[in-house]
Amino acid sequence: GPVASAMSMRSVLTSGSCLSPPPPPPPPGPPPTLDTETAKDEGTASRSALFAQLNQGEAITKGLRHVSDDQKTHKNPSLRAQGPPVRSPTKSHTPSPTSPKNSPQQNHAPVLELEGKKWRVEYQEDKNDLVINNTELKQVAYIFKCNKSTLQIKGKINSITIDNCKKFGLVFDNVVGIVEVINSRDIQIQVMGKVPTISINKTEGCHIYLSEESLDCEIVSAKSSEMNILIPQDGDYKEFPVPEQFKTAWDGSKLVTEPAEIVG
Repeated sequence: GPVASAMSMRSVLTSGSCLSPPPPPPPPGPPPTLDTETAKDEGTASRSALFAQLNQGEAITKGLRHVSDDQKTHKNPSLRAQGPPVRSPTKSHTPSPTSPKNSPQQNHAPVLELEGKKWRVEYQEDKNDLVINNTELKQVAYIFKCNKSTLQIKGKINSITIDNCKKFGLVFDNVVGIVEVINSRDIQIQVMGKVPTISINKTEGCHIYLSEESLDCEIVSAKSSEMNILIPQDGDYKEFPVPEQFKTAWDGSKLVTEPAEIVG
């Protein structure tokens, strides 16, 4: 087109009416869509499917796979052997402290003394010359845990008890009460005078030598074995075993117990 003159250009610049302001920037686009709606829809669908399976009732077991007996651990021991051991939830598996070792047996000092009205004869070992003199009628003798020893009691005494002794010998003159042998083994008793009763309880091996004056002595035994009573005859002793077996029968009104015959 034609070239504008300098005057025309100046008039345009000075007037300012022909110049328009620059256009505004375009508005921002819509915000990008997020995946929250998609995740929410997927979660709702999963819960709906779970509730649908639970509402099937007995039909829910139709989708389970059948397991044969050879695949069950309680019916197939080989499967139990292959798997690791299962710990019981009710038992604690903390290591137990080591049990203390048994303390060595204490050696007690031997005792032979009169304590009040009781003669104490305790823990005597390999003593064959034990003697008790100056006895009285109200005194008693208690013999405890003596081994391979012999005791002689002179005079008259009320009672004698032999408790937990082994290979022990007792010789006494007279007892007005009872002589008891308890929880002992290999005991020999010789009566020089009189004794009304001798009791043997829980003892293995007991030989009793009676005198002529003590033939009316009663022997009471329980839970014992190898008991023998030696009776003086013609200057010597004859041995008679104490029955260990008994037979009991009903006679119509009461039970009758008799010693069983010993078959030799």
